[in-house]
Amino acid sequence: MARKSLTEMVADDLLDRIVAGEFPPDALVPGELELSSQHDVSRMTVREAMKTLEAQRILRVERGRGTFVNPLRSWGSLHAVLRAVSEGEDDDAVAIQLIELRRMLETGACELAATRISATDLDLLAGQVEQMRAAHTANDVTAFVESDLAFHDIILHASGNIFVAVLFEPLHRILESRRAETSRVPEIQANAIAMHESILEALAAREPEPARVAMDNHMTQTREDLQRYVLQAPKS
Repeated sequence: MARKSLTEMVADDLLDRIVAGEFPPDALVPGELELSSQHDVSRMTVREAMKTLEAQRILRVERGRGTFVNPLRSWGSLHAVLRAVSEGEDDDAVAIQLIELRRMLETGACELAATRISATDLDLLAGQVEQMRAAHTANDVTAFVESDLAFHDIILHASGNIFVAVLFEPLHRILESRRAETSRVPEIQANAIAMHESILEALAAREPEPARVAMDNHMTQTREDLQRYVLQAPKS
């Protein structure tokens, strides 16, 4: 792995502080002189680090006032957004938006997969459903999440579109974290198994529209379960 430059190190540290809430949206960040002193680097290095975050729309410069943090919705870096979501405080709106993104991408991928999926992939999908069922019975959340993620990953690759799986790869960490939270609820596991069985049935029939609808129904159920069992549940 390539060693980070001083500029990258300063930019990463400032992003860490933003994600941690030290500098919330619209907060003024320290100036070049203060940051150069904190990191024992030149002002030029700090300036380049700030330009990096500004280019990603994480920071904005207001002439005569200073440099401020932009709201998360304005950020232009997927890596930074995922970092904020996975490491920052939990946000109900973000959880819903993640399902909305999955609906947009996964329903289309499932529709494509219906005409392209191989018999081997169908067998693999069936195996993942069986493993989900066994994990549900054993109350093994980790195994359940692994099989759940694997099921969807098989479909993404079976779509035959090289961009779909690549787009989803950066989401894997946050998806794994979210699934681990929601899959602790037995009712959510049971609903997920039923939905995965419907998706598998539609794919096995090689019918694009039913496959799309089955995945869309799964996303609807996922959102409803999230709102019912997680977001509205009392925080411990």
